[in-house]
Amino acid sequence: MRRIALAIALLNVAATLPAQTFEEAFAKYQHGQVFVAAQAFIKLAEKGDVKAQVMLGALYSSGKGVPQDHAEAVRWYRKAADQGDTGAQVALGDMYSTGKGVLQDKDEAARWYLKAAEKGLAEAQFDLGVMCDLGEGVPQDKVEAARWYSAAADQGHARARCNLALLYFKGEGVPRDKAKAVRLYRSAAAVGLADAQFALGLLCENGEGVSQDKAEAVRWYRKAADQGNAKAQDAVRRLTGDQASGVPKP
Repeated sequence: MRRIALAIALLNVAATLPAQTFEEAFAKYQHGQVFVAAQAFIKLAEKGDVKAQVMLGALYSSGKGVPQDHAEAVRWYRKAADQGDTGAQVALGDMYSTGKGVLQDKDEAARWYLKAAEKGLAEAQFDLGVMCDLGEGVPQDKVEAARWYSAAADQGHARARCNLALLYFKGEGVPRDKAKAVRLYRSAAAVGLADAQFALGLLCENGEGVSQDKAEAVRWYRKAADQGNAKAQDAVRRLTGDQASGVPKP
């Protein structure tokens, strides 16, 4: 019994000891010791630990373990981004895109997205595709948008596949190809993306790129409606008369 009590006491002491490595700090974070972990991340980040800098940026952004401070989040993201961390580069791009912690600057957001996109990060490729698609931070260029969406889609990025599908459906930046649009929508819908499920329902309902099939349309609409997609909920009501579709149960 004394040995068990001693072991428990030692474990309790170990839990309160400061973490010396990122892995130790992250383990404490995962076990709910957020404040202790944050202090460890600060010490590690100040020594130049890239992973700790990224984590610290996320903590300041969310206000977990430290006071919420978007400017401080930007500071730590920048330190990691300057060391080439692609996750930090995307996060910094997001801060510039939304104007959190810095003055909103779409050009600067695009610059950081590009750095990470060129290194192959799918999320950055998608973000850059959106900016090219909309003409935000860069000149509007549907061809370039399709290029970046394709790069992300090839890595399985569902939203990139959905956006690329729309370009193929409209023939913007790529040759018009409704059948390919359907395939892309299907791949994104299959992993649960509500926007793709709704789009696929619309194509099935109207018989564009696929045989017209109202039952199949309803099936996809319902999947999107169950995720709260308002347009899909309206479509289910319209096609089935089910006025309760998509309404959360009490």
